[in-house]
Amino acid sequence: MGVPSGPPREPISPIRLGVCVSGGGTTLQNLLDRIAAGTLDARVVQVVASRPGIPAIEKARDAGLRVAVADVAKRKADLAAFSASIFDPIRASGADLVLLAGFLALVKIPEDFRGRVINIHPGLIPSFCGRGFYGEHVHQAALDYGVKVSGCTVHFASDEYDEGPIILQKVVPVLEDDDARALAARVFAAEREALPEAVALYAAGRLTIDGRRVRIAPPG
Repeated sequence: MGVPSGPPREPISPIRLGVCVSGGGTTLQNLLDRIAAGTLDARVVQVVASRPGIPAIEKARDAGLRVAVADVAKRKADLAAFSASIFDPIRASGADLVLLAGFLALVKIPEDFRGRVINIHPGLIPSFCGRGFYGEHVHQAALDYGVKVSGCTVHFASDEYDEGPIILQKVVPVLEDDDARALAARVFAAEREALPEAVALYAAGRLTIDGRRVRIAPPG
């Protein structure tokens, strides 16, 4: 099932975020830093980890955030139950918007969250995306193909990997001496700008999903 079309929402201030993590929590920390600096009008009200023992859990707890861990045992056997273990605590937290912030697990989005889940991908969708394309795998694939630009994509999530209408993309150059790590660092710098920008657009009620397109209303 895809993402429903609909009109923009009323502005939300501050917007309450549920953040789903799978690794070191660098994207989460970027959001927290921007919130603390006053450049992102938001609150992180729930963090959900895709598995126990990841560094992002400690980072979130150090920041005083509520943390839940998905039911890993159900990930392959029961996608709906696994997804419920992610969205139930987010729903209970009263989050307005869910961010898949480097979240590497496929989820089934509940009906009440459709159009309220945003993913960020370290590539220019529809290139180098889908199952198996995550982290440095994306950047190595881009280098192997010989592209001259790469970047990141922020999009509304659906029930498939890296699908759903695109909100915004940011482009970075691919340099002659790049390896996957160097390109990853340049793309992540773009991600640090793109995801907060998308959150702010959503919070301001400026996004309208129109089929495959996301239309961005002018400020005002």
